[in-house]
Amino acid sequence: MDKKITAKIKKELETRRKEIIGELDKFTTQDKHVKGKHRPQFDDLGTANDDNAKEIDMYTTNLSVSSVLENNLKDIDSALKRIKEGKYGVCKYCGQEIGEKRLLARPVSSACVACKNKLQKGL
Repeated sequence: MDKKITAKIKKELETRRKEIIGELDKFTTQDKHVKGKHRPQFDDLGTANDDNAKEIDMYTTNLSVSSVLENNLKDIDSALKRIKEGKYGVCKYCGQEIGEKRLLARPVSSACVACKNKLQKGL
């Protein structure tokens, strides 16, 4: 893998990581018991039934969004770790190089297209 491209991807991953953490900080708090886990805040909008329904709806939505963002953050951290270890761009299943186009399109990829297709087909 070209070092310039790897450096570019690393910078993009670090930028995206900061953005995700910023988004999570807007509506979650860090879980003190589970590293890397965030808990959505439960806003108190009032005591009326409509208010309670809105609170639950907002919490449920925030729970889903925080889960997606945490998974994205985990993928980014994994890719950054592979870059640091010199393993970035190598398929974790077959050991072949992951195509540059794939990595530019999806920088967190840990599998080549062939292996990913096999996994999706259940082979």
